[in-house]
Amino acid sequence: METPVNCPVEATLDLIGGKYKALILWHLSDGKLRFSELRDRIRKATPKMLTQQLRELEKQDLVHREVYAVIPPKVEYSLTETGKSLMPILVAMRDWGANYLRSKNQEPHCFMMGTDPIAQSN
Repeated sequence: METPVNCPVEATLDLIGGKYKALILWHLSDGKLRFSELRDRIRKATPKMLTQQLRELEKQDLVHREVYAVIPPKVEYSLTETGKSLMPILVAMRDWGANYLRSKNQEPHCFMMGTDPIAQSN
């Protein structure tokens, strides 16, 4: 029998600690995206890995998967309220990482810079 996770840090890492989970969540902070749009935004992820990470996020109630009965099939992903509640953590990670890079004389440059999902959701 598996011991329940009672450590808050461990519980959080279990939710967002996958290789691409934090990136998926960040991209979905802009709104609904189709699989192909996520694939285009997270180019290092293979389709298999992206599918696996999305399924885990869905099972963890962080991402909602909406299937439309049309031809060709249409599937959209969006954040649940629980997923949205992680945005302050992801913003803090982005900000900490940017400061760390600057302390190493490296200029932070990625898609996350210049966007703040917390401000967008207010």
